[in-house]
Amino acid sequence: QVQLVESGGGWVQSGGSLRLSCTANGAIVTINYMAWYRQAPGKQRELVVHIPSNGMTNYADSVKGRFTISRDNTKDTVYLQMTSLKPEDTATYYCNAEVLSTAQIVSQFWGLGTQVTVSS
Repeated sequence: QVQLVESGGGWVQSGGSLRLSCTANGAIVTINYMAWYRQAPGKQRELVVHIPSNGMTNYADSVKGRFTISRDNTKDTVYLQMTSLKPEDTATYYCNAEVLSTAQIVSQFWGLGTQVTVSS
């Protein structure tokens, strides 16, 4: 099996910065893509940013210019650097990945989520 372990959430004032990380562990052959989603209370989960193995990123309009994703393929880890945070960025942030496992099965996995709270 594969597990996604997130860290780095917390509380920050408006305009501040946080860095999230997500590491994939387990029976991994390759990771096709990794992504960050977020879900605010009472709202649907939404894509924040997606990064496939070729590094071509796709950001939600709401975070362009403020969030930056990077990927360390040697560690099966992605980082999300969040700057100029706004109260509307408050949400639980989930790591997502599509993985080819040693069982030769491609599956999607989710982390448990990490809370980001931005106060005004």
